[in-house]
Amino acid sequence: MAIKFGTYYTLILAAIVLLAGKFLVQHIRWLREFNIPEPVAGGLVAALVSWALNATLGLQPSFDSSLQTAFMLVFFSSIGLSANFAKLREGGMGLIVFLVVVVVFILVQNGVGIALATLLGLDPLIGLIAGSITLTGGHGTAGAWGQVLESQHGIRGAITLGIACATFGLVIGGLIGGPLAKWLIQRNSLQGPQGSAEGNGSALEAGAPNFEFPHKTRIITADAAIETMALFAGCLAFAEFMTHAMAGTAVQLPTFVWALGGGVLIRNALDYVFNFQVFDRAIDVFGNAGLSIYLAIALLSLKLWELAGLAGPLVVILGAQTIVMAAYAGLITFRVMGRNYDAAVLCAGHCGFGMGATPTAVANMQAITNQYGASHKAFLIVPMVGAFFIDLVNAVAIQVFIKLFG
Repeated sequence: MAIKFGTYYTLILAAIVLLAGKFLVQHIRWLREFNIPEPVAGGLVAALVSWALNATLGLQPSFDSSLQTAFMLVFFSSIGLSANFAKLREGGMGLIVFLVVVVVFILVQNGVGIALATLLGLDPLIGLIAGSITLTGGHGTAGAWGQVLESQHGIRGAITLGIACATFGLVIGGLIGGPLAKWLIQRNSLQGPQGSAEGNGSALEAGAPNFEFPHKTRIITADAAIETMALFAGCLAFAEFMTHAMAGTAVQLPTFVWALGGGVLIRNALDYVFNFQVFDRAIDVFGNAGLSIYLAIALLSLKLWELAGLAGPLVVILGAQTIVMAAYAGLITFRVMGRNYDAAVLCAGHCGFGMGATPTAVANMQAITNQYGASHKAFLIVPMVGAFFIDLVNAVAIQVFIKLFG
């Protein structure tokens, strides 16, 4: 029997999931030691509760997805609103090098998926579904390409299969990123900036980078909050307009990419044209709240009974993809990006969006910087690559692989 939770109840349950995750991380030592993000900890417990209700009573809880989408767009808008051109220039060569590392990994990820699918007697395109379509691409890309594979290539159930794989990646990406970064830090005796780790209750100074310390106190005013909500509304309106205007064209992009781009345009227009001082601390608060609630609802909506029904060969492919992701981040990403503390934090982020989504990447990095200190470079590079450039590159890669193996 299906049980539908409306908007308000979904938000209430998401808040409970976040509080439960915070409680678990504070009181379970291994969760802290392995730097598991609070939304992941609480969300997995909620998913287990849903699975138990389904197994024992036949109940199938479902939650309002519009909130999840809205908070995801708020998060990506906050990234754009935080990125003036001066910050983008700071990314410099590091951003380009990381993008190249990620592009190579997309090719590896699809190669592994297609090769294993072929060896296991499956259609090679199923390996692509268990590759960058769902793991690097996430739920949105899974749904979009799933329709193409079903209608044009005869892959039955491609959408359902894609959503299941993307959900698996979202969870695994949140589980492996923190432990891998922690292992790299300890193995190489790395240290974050002295005195930059998050303290309890202390206020965050003006000008500090967004997202790195989500539990720091931000001092904002009601006027600043209203101005910031208006900025977010502008980003979302721009995203909605561009999504419809560009539908079916060569520059058709996911809505969240337009939200991020709209944030960049609005922020820099205010900075350089109107000389208006944007209140970064308020953007930080709204962005972190949007990130946490998005992840909570995503994991709250996880249907473990659907994942349990995946065919054995697909489980083999996803397991191999997990090992490849961790190995690539630890052996390639870490070394190419400098074998330093920033490189370790970048590895946590790469695991997050390489297996799940950019919000997971940011949550992974927050779990590390909360303990070891700030990494301005990682928080500058990962959101831009994971939320913007990677979707463009991934779309091209997917099209090439489909032409080759479709």
